[in-house]
Amino acid sequence: MFKLEADLRITVFDRTGHRAKLTDTGRVLLQRGRQLLRDAADLECRASRIETGWETELRIAIETTVPFEAMVPYITAFYGESTATRLRFSHEVLGGSWDALYTRRADVVIGALGDPPFSGYASRPIGTLEMVFCVAPSHPLANATAPLTTLQVSEYRAIAMGDTSHQLEPRTLGLAEGQETVTVSNIDFKLRLQLSGLGSGFLPVCVARRHIERGQLVAKELDTPPLSRSFHLAWHADHEGEALKWWVRQLDRPELISEMWASVPA
Repeated sequence: MFKLEADLRITVFDRTGHRAKLTDTGRVLLQRGRQLLRDAADLECRASRIETGWETELRIAIETTVPFEAMVPYITAFYGESTATRLRFSHEVLGGSWDALYTRRADVVIGALGDPPFSGYASRPIGTLEMVFCVAPSHPLANATAPLTTLQVSEYRAIAMGDTSHQLEPRTLGLAEGQETVTVSNIDFKLRLQLSGLGSGFLPVCVARRHIERGQLVAKELDTPPLSRSFHLAWHADHEGEALKWWVRQLDRPELISEMWASVPA
């Protein structure tokens, strides 16, 4: 680093304190360096596609409602194809799935919510999940007369999942304006907090059903229309690598989400 500073006649670190800190110039170099590394990786991937048709790496974003356990058989089958493609998985929440495509953090998204918010992307519907409003038996709303009003619900803490969008407008699900909220990063954390009685919120029926049947959660009717969520398999329309094609062939089914949840042990 000293040589870099000397060669370029710049100051990358401020060493006047107990710990060295990046200068404004250093921060710019760091950001630009990271971008150059991303560009180099993208170039490598493109070159590989041209030469063999199989990507060096495929980035797969999975919406948190999709059970990852159900992905294991697909991953196993993919590596049985004797491909050298590296798989990189990430989790997204709410609008973060579409944002992952928009910002090119992902090549393909499993479980993008709703219709595409922009053009230039291919997508297929892979199912719909009905949602149910739930509270723990110890929660004040558990014994309240149904249907519950928005005002009643807003008086108590909600458990919500935080949208992972970087550039697109973040989304919320079933929250009242000004409602006290605990925000978590995935559906498992949300379920645990609702089971504990710390708050209320919507859960997919397939997730909540067994807990309702065991008396661990109470389903409550609201005075608003029933809520459901539609999911899509989506990818960059200009991406034609063999690895992406393989995943699209495997997952392009209209009831994929329901099938995945049915395959997860209770």
